[in-house]
Order: sequence, then C-alpha cells, then structure tokens
Amino acid sequence: QQQHRSFRPQKEAKGLTDDRRTQGARREREGKSEGETHALDNSERWERREPSGGCYRSTAARRRGVATMIKLFSVKEKQERERRENAENAKQGVKKASASELRLQKDISELNLPKQIKISFPNGPDKLDRFDITVLPDEGYYTGGRFSFSFSMPVAYPHDPPKVKCLTKVYHPNIDLEGNVCLNILREDWKPVLSISSVVYGLQFLFLDPNPEDPLNKDAAQILRDDPRQFAANVKRSMNGCYIGNTYFPPCK
Repeated sequence: QQQHRSFRPQKEAKGLTDDRRTQGARREREGKSEGETHALDNSERWERREPSGGCYRSTAARRRGVATMIKLFSVKEKQERERRENAENAKQGVKKASASELRLQKDISELNLPKQIKISFPNGPDKLDRFDITVLPDEGYYTGGRFSFSFSMPVAYPHDPPKVKCLTKVYHPNIDLEGNVCLNILREDWKPVLSISSVVYGLQFLFLDPNPEDPLNKDAAQILRDDPRQFAANVKRSMNGCYIGNTYFPPCK
C-alpha cells in the first residue's frame, strides 16, 4: 500500500507533464506563445463570469464598439450609394440638386410679388442663384422711381443671407453710393426661416419709410432728420438727374 501510494503521485505528475507538453505543442502549432495563451484563457474565463463590476462594463464597451462599427458601416454604405447615384446621373447628364438649390427653387416658385416689384434672371431662367429685383415705389418720397438690386445667392443659403447690391445710384439714407444696403435681415437678424420674399419686402419698405437712425449715407440721413421737406426736394431732383453736393445722381425714372 505504501508503494502504491507513493507510485500514484508520480503517475499523476507524469500525466501532468505530458499534458503540458501536449498544450505546448498545440500553442506552437497555432503560433501562440505561452503568455498569449494564458492571457487568452484568462480573458475567456473573465468574459464568462457573472455580469458584475468590471465584466459588465467590458461587455457594455464591447457592445458600444460593435454599435459604432455598424454606424460607420451604414454611413460608408450611404456615401457609396450616393456616389454611385451621382456617377449614374453624371453619365446621363443629370446633376443632383443640393439642399440649398432645392430651397432656392422652392422660395422662388413661391414668390408672390406685387405690381411694384419685378424680377429678372440675367443669366437665364435656369440660373437661380443670380437674379435682379426692381422696385417701383408708388407712394412715399420715391414715388415714380425705378431702383434695381442684384441678388447673389450663397452656397450655404438659407443658413447665410443673400448678397444684395443696389445697382441704381440713389439718394437714400440707408443705401450708400457703392450700392451697399442697410437692412437688418441682411445682417445680424437673418435666420434660415426667412426667405427671398422677406428680403424683397424689406427693400420695398426702405423706399416707403427711410430710416435716418441707421444710415449708410449720413448726409442724406442728417437732412431727413433736420428738414424732411428739403430731403423730399433732394430725392425728387436726384431721380430726375442732378448733382447733390459733389455727387451726381443719374435719372432713375
């Protein structure tokens, strides 16, 4: 019995050594070091533990990683689909309209202009990003005048406002001699919910009620504040064509 008891541990030790040799050969065949296999075994055992503490966070992080990969794959798939569509449209000579172009088309199609406002497209009806507006006031200081404005629509419209210039040299407190227009919605008060129609009616209002408190032509604003009758006379003379001070205003009727 004593020999039998002493013999069994030796047999078990020998069997254990054989197992390690077998595992070592397996790692060698699989190209894994003992440390890597040990880390893998520990990782597998760790992942199989109950979802508490660090294991739970590890599982959540793994799921977030999978969700991110799926999202990235979806974005790339969408971009690839759009690229194929654009390539196909290019072959057929069709250009896909951008969000800005679609909004511009919508705004222009919904314009309901009064008879005092005219619109024209100098580059053709298909070039909507560049057009002219003509204001024909029928009341106020500028009655009978004809004042043209150019509209250049930015690529970022409606997030950026239209770029508007007055093409007519006009004696006006809110329009300078270079054609710059002082209209609040063309500057700090612009919002994407506003439209071309908002700007057009703003321009019309400038001729009905000039504002001397926010001037670009300070001389005209000063006269309007101090002597409205003199201002009205200057406006009438300027529309017929004359010098006011050192500046010549050509006829604009």
